Amino acid sequence: MRMLKPALAAMAMALIAQPALAQIPRSPDGKADLNGAWSNASLTPLSRAQGQSKLVVDKVEADKIAKGTALAGIAADDPEFSNAGYSDPNKGAPEKGGDDFGLKGYDKFWVAPGDSLALVKGEYRTSNIIEPANGQLPFKDPAGQMKKAMAGFQVYMTGKAPYEGPEEPTLSERCLIGFGQTGGPGMLSVLYNNNYQFVQTPDHLMILVEMAHDARIVPIFKSAEEARKGHKPATIKPWLGDTVGWWDGDTFTMETININPMQAGEQSFPVSAKGVVTEKLTRIGEKEVFYQFEVNDPETYTQPWKAELSFYPATRVMEYACHEGNHGMIGILAGARELERAAEAEKIKATKAKPKATKSKTR
Repeated sequence: MRMLKPALAAMAMALIAQPALAQIPRSPDGKADLNGAWSNASLTPLSRAQGQSKLVVDKVEADKIAKGTALAGIAADDPEFSNAGYSDPNKGAPEKGGDDFGLKGYDKFWVAPGDSLALVKGEYRTSNIIEPANGQLPFKDPAGQMKKAMAGFQVYMTGKAPYEGPEEPTLSERCLIGFGQTGGPGMLSVLYNNNYQFVQTPDHLMILVEMAHDARIVPIFKSAEEARKGHKPATIKPWLGDTVGWWDGDTFTMETININPMQAGEQSFPVSAKGVVTEKLTRIGEKEVFYQFEVNDPETYTQPWKAELSFYPATRVMEYACHEGNHGMIGILAGARELERAAEAEKIKATKAKPKATKSKTR
């Protein structure tokens, strides 16, 4: 007994010396509690900015980077991008034919991308991507992927898509899914509406995304093996993909396959039909949910790549009344018909102006 006392004392001292484990809220079934309203708003981009070599920076540098970002810069310095901007009833309409890109069509009031770089487990991050170490998407064909992305972007921004009917505009214009990957898989922040509602039961996790009110209803299985057997047939390709989930200790893991190819134009990164996205949600404290995702898509990328960010408490998820009274759709289609009439008129005018060919007389 006397010999045990020193050993017990040493063990007690060792336990005291260890850092205290974070106490996390738990649901009635003992699982980590993910319920609540959360936000992932930040000024950190998916890919690291060129010239920035560090993934983690201190607060001084983080504040400097945040102040110099395009969104923060416009919000702070552009007199038209302010609360007294386009919502001023005495200001009048914008210039006819003007380019609203650059956020000129938005007032500061409506824009909420976050006011700092992403804070992840106490670290300020310069990119969501952590692997590869350079913070860049490891495309197999970088030039081709960029050309494809920019072609779609130019169509979206210039309005030169055919717009034959209401099914022709982009999915986000039709309010079918949010733009910029807010709904996932790979849930990223965008210009505004970066709030989420997690509703957790023993059988499902529902993630309601404020942007366009996308909803991911993820069935929970007892293991990864059972979950993978629970995937839908490959012919079924839902919006935001076919997602199943399971608990691995205090981490909730989700696996998504068969992402609907139609949503490729709304995503921040491409995923082929064979791509698999694995997401992990870990409650690491009262006020933080650590979020990781990995993209494994050998058709598009040279290697699997990983990203990290965190969700923090939000007040609530606001209503996203995207399509109610959407006179914009009427305007889009009417504008397309007007462009077609103008093009046809120009064609007729050119035909009439063209000199008629004269036949040479033969003897």
